[in-house]
Amino acid sequence: MQREKNRWLIAAAAVGIHLSIGSVYAWSVFTKPLMNQFNWGLQEVSFTFSIAIMFLGLSAAFLGHYVERHGPRKAGTLASLFFGVGIAGSGLAVNLESIYLLYLFYGVLGGIGLGVGYITPVSTLVKWFPDRRGLATGLAIMGFGFASLISSPIMARLIDGVGIAATFYILGAIYFLVMYSSAQYLEPPAEGWLPKGYKEKLESGKKKPVADLSQLTANEAVKTARFYWLWIMLFINVTCGIAVISVASPMAQEIAGLTPLQAATMVGLMGLFNGLGRIGWASLSDYIGRPNTYTAFFVIQVLAFFLLPSITQALLFQLLVYLILTCYGGGFASIPAYIGDLFGTKQLGAIHGYILTAWAAAGLVGPILASWVRETTNSYTDTLYIFAGMFVVALIVSLLIRLDIRKLRALHEQRQADLAG
Repeated sequence: MQREKNRWLIAAAAVGIHLSIGSVYAWSVFTKPLMNQFNWGLQEVSFTFSIAIMFLGLSAAFLGHYVERHGPRKAGTLASLFFGVGIAGSGLAVNLESIYLLYLFYGVLGGIGLGVGYITPVSTLVKWFPDRRGLATGLAIMGFGFASLISSPIMARLIDGVGIAATFYILGAIYFLVMYSSAQYLEPPAEGWLPKGYKEKLESGKKKPVADLSQLTANEAVKTARFYWLWIMLFINVTCGIAVISVASPMAQEIAGLTPLQAATMVGLMGLFNGLGRIGWASLSDYIGRPNTYTAFFVIQVLAFFLLPSITQALLFQLLVYLILTCYGGGFASIPAYIGDLFGTKQLGAIHGYILTAWAAAGLVGPILASWVRETTNSYTDTLYIFAGMFVVALIVSLLIRLDIRKLRALHEQRQADLAG
């Protein structure tokens, strides 16, 4: 008999993969060195990051079925190859002084590694933690949120010490090794597996099993209204969050009068709250439920975005921004567990991949919208009010999805009663 794997080591492997791919959030460390070395423009260099995020969403959508068909070990290995080659190949692009090769390696190949690497461990973790889905997905996705805090100073020192190209070569090799070795431990649990303490509590009647409201394939899921409600909620949450991240420093200086140094410190701390929000909100969702968690996100952010333009007190302004960032991170971390609750775990990776197209779309829309409104109105105030309005829409959607859930629950209970009868 095969020895049962430790689910906490599965979680650690998932964190290893997400810490590696999450380094994409530290792309800005390369921006100035690349601009200075090759006289490339800011838009040209920043476009590399946009391509990577776009291919993250596309590969998550199109390769989600690969994850389900071939399992997390093969999918994780594929992600390590794409991401490792993408980062190391960026070093070759730098040596050849080609921005288009940089787009291909970092943007396209690295982006594909990002997408597959993002969904692979998450769908596996949900199956290993039927008792604490939110905590499990929060742990992995927290790694993605915290990665830039860890990798940014390392990247900066490497660039200073060995140059840009060698930095890409070194990072490509490290990320490949970490992701490849982590992927080898990933494996779904046996059919019907339950953790020991949880199993006993279920058998004694101390706990009721958390039953998924349906078991759908990815192609069945996209034909339901609740799939699109989830997509819209994630899209709005990410659009507004990414937009705030992209303009945080100048916005804080304009509205709350922060100095450039204070604003830079705030931006650094935003990464910390983004990561904390992922584990905090996702864990809380195990106790208050995913529908209540998402409604809470939107109530908080409607109020925060309406208040921000009138907050001139620096500390209060920063606290509100940090609160928004916890909701931004929490939205990413809670969505896989929400998918499991509504669609089951049969093809969770593929459904998660489809939902993540909202991230790809938001990555393009958010910063463009924030910049356009700022340039048109010459103020960040209208931008914040527009986002508050978008969160009102998200709040309504978070209430509408409950009608779907209520019908599903009634159907599920009817089915259980028919089976019992």
